[in-house]
Amino acid sequence: MHITLHLTNDCNLSCAYCYESHSKEYMSLETAVKAISLAAGNPKENQEKEPCGIIFFGGEPLLCRDRIREIVTFCRQKEKESPVRFFFKMTTNGTLLDEEFLKFSLREHILIALSHDGTQWAHDRFRRTGAGQGTYEQLDPAAKKLLQYHPYAPVMMTVCPETIEEYEKGIRSLWEKGFRYFICSLNYGGNWDRAAVRKLRRQYEKLAEFYLEMMRREEKFYFSPFEVKISSHIKGEKYCQERCELGRRQISVAPDGRIYPCTQFVGHKEYQIGDVDGGIDETARDRLYQESEAVKEECRGCALLPRCNCRCGCLNFQVMGTIKKTAPMLCCHERMVTPIADSIAETLYREKNGLFIQKHYNELYPLISLVEDRVKG
Repeated sequence: MHITLHLTNDCNLSCAYCYESHSKEYMSLETAVKAISLAAGNPKENQEKEPCGIIFFGGEPLLCRDRIREIVTFCRQKEKESPVRFFFKMTTNGTLLDEEFLKFSLREHILIALSHDGTQWAHDRFRRTGAGQGTYEQLDPAAKKLLQYHPYAPVMMTVCPETIEEYEKGIRSLWEKGFRYFICSLNYGGNWDRAAVRKLRRQYEKLAEFYLEMMRREEKFYFSPFEVKISSHIKGEKYCQERCELGRRQISVAPDGRIYPCTQFVGHKEYQIGDVDGGIDETARDRLYQESEAVKEECRGCALLPRCNCRCGCLNFQVMGTIKKTAPMLCCHERMVTPIADSIAETLYREKNGLFIQKHYNELYPLISLVEDRVKG
């Protein structure tokens, strides 16, 4: 099982679209150890080491850098005592990222993703300090240092209706800074009127042109909205099995040790599925999973259903306040981006594009790509 540790709800920024409470709660080492022990389980001896992913989450996790060090130390010791192998991830707003922590992350193989919304105008529109100042200029030195230590660090971008016309320009800007992996998500709770939706479609059409350009140049470029949809077509049923399943393969632990099925639910007691002392309430977990997986009435008969993200409990809860209904903009986005991604895939497949074929049809590509990254890094 993989686990997200909400080390704190506190943050040094005040991003307008953030759903966190920013309460000054901090996870104790005792709580973290109990959570990790629960997630790692009790693997049998004399078998291949089982992976257990740990995500350091906030708020801003770097407010808890000492706790991160303590947790990593605990995990490394546990690896010596039992057949489990830990790997670590975190997302940071970058304002507290320094060389000392980057050296530590490199030594301990912590994958760091940077929250960045592209152009200065788009980024500073929402990602500000408590005093209302934009943070774009603060991130330039941090981004350069991050890429120096982690050349293929991903960017986490949030796209809002107010900033939609900067989407493609923002991706190109970050590409020029050296980023190659882009995890992009809409602010589904934003005011997506018809004009904003039309602009979004045009931005995806421009990004499709950029994607084709990168593939033809055999440049590494991972753009999540297209990659996920292409994969859903190629893998078919296997893709459905790999989807994020609410609370099944990954759980979230609040600073106080309460367990929830995913990040958006932390603090909402009606979605609690246990705690680090008593373990997971399997009945509660299964109930929420079944509710999330059930086909919504508005989705019945849709041809895209097997490839759609409409079962994402987090996104639906964020917008609708329930996991039993699909967020309208989520539905609109899926219907928009899927045919664009399919057109990209059809074009590249017809051209027998080598990078595209390797990326989507060679199961060893992630390993090959990792080796290439390490050599270049």
